Amino acid sequence: MSTIENIEELPLHLRGNWAPLTEERTITDLKVTGTIPAELDGRYVRNGANPVTGFSDHPFLGDGMIHGIRLRGGTAEWYRNRYVQTPFISTPERPVIDLNDSLTDMAASKANTNVVGHAGQILALEEGHFPYVLDGNLDTVGPTDYDGKLKGSFTAHPKLCPVNGELVGFGYSLFAPYLTYLRVSATGELVQSEKITVGGPTMMHDFNMTQNHVIFMDLPAVFDMDMAMRGEMPIHWSDDYPARLGVMPRNGNDASVVWYDINPCYVFHPMNAYEDGTKIILDVARLDHVWRDSAMDFPEPALYRWTIDTASGRVSEEQIDDLPAEFPRVPDSRVGLKHRFGYMMANAAASAFEDPLSANGAILKYDLETGARTSVDVGSGRLPGESSFVPKDGAVNEDDGYLMTYVYDANTDTSEFAIFDAATMSNEPVATVQLPRVPFGFHGNWVPSAVAD
Repeated sequence: MSTIENIEELPLHLRGNWAPLTEERTITDLKVTGTIPAELDGRYVRNGANPVTGFSDHPFLGDGMIHGIRLRGGTAEWYRNRYVQTPFISTPERPVIDLNDSLTDMAASKANTNVVGHAGQILALEEGHFPYVLDGNLDTVGPTDYDGKLKGSFTAHPKLCPVNGELVGFGYSLFAPYLTYLRVSATGELVQSEKITVGGPTMMHDFNMTQNHVIFMDLPAVFDMDMAMRGEMPIHWSDDYPARLGVMPRNGNDASVVWYDINPCYVFHPMNAYEDGTKIILDVARLDHVWRDSAMDFPEPALYRWTIDTASGRVSEEQIDDLPAEFPRVPDSRVGLKHRFGYMMANAAASAFEDPLSANGAILKYDLETGARTSVDVGSGRLPGESSFVPKDGAVNEDDGYLMTYVYDANTDTSEFAIFDAATMSNEPVATVQLPRVPFGFHGNWVPSAVAD
């Protein structure tokens, strides 16, 4: 527990709109401006770190709290925020980083990074442990090991295949095997688990999937056992660890991985990947490095494109934009397939979150065919989170749909759930739902009722 008494002494990730909430709420009397499209039937859910004690040593170490809003028949039925009921909620004094306990107990998840729907379940995810299953009211069912088949961690960023419904993922570990490839069937069975050889224990936050391949990002963010033994955030940048991309067939194994060297860098989040003949295209939010100088060393990311030429064995790198941006997304229907449009959260610099009143948040839209960049300007003193794309009924074009996210308004210290038109990128929302303050968080997704209810 922290001994800090003055709020000015708190680290940034515990101040302002990063400050954790102290209660779980259910609100059914919600003020709506505009018109919620009647076709939207499901839940927008978003995860984030909200330490139950009010303090955490790092923004990645808070307890998972899900913020959800239920839409049906043109109405907003409820807003709920719920802790994921992990062991840390009932035993908050339990060490988060402990080589003999929390790092080896796969149920000891913070479950604070992402939340997705698959095979009739809502899964709260954090990359070092088992997924946690939630019900339709965002209450915790419990951890899942896929009927005993999952032996280690499960990524916070699995890829849902729009063609066959598979949930494709991986797990990493401080201990050998450092990387394990995982594939879950459309009906929720873990059908493949493959050990993959890498050079050491690295933090592999995300990966890439195409229609026929997965691409691992083996990058120089390396685990440090001495730091873990001291209870510190156990990751640092290594100038000696090579940066590589590993391409493997989606039903392949360790022997079928082909590795390609790239320039040293780090990527938390790719936008998407797809195949183009003998080439594989990856659009990513690229950082020059991470955790080089401290546990809070996060350079500003920007959109880059890698092109893997499988015929020549070479990778080319192109910077698409120099505007700082993060949380890249494409429509779920384009994951692993060729995309024209991608969406990102602008103002990814820490200064925007440190002083939101001086910020001017925006949602970016990239046309990767024309090179055009457009944006939704959410207004002065207002910041959006990651946007999730939901197609309109009868959509013809790739961008026929809605972008939905939570927007924080520092002018009033409140938030709103906002729906924007992705085709027009109009600053005027299709609809907003007024909410109390929703802290900044990590990743969110639209979960249709047909997927999990």
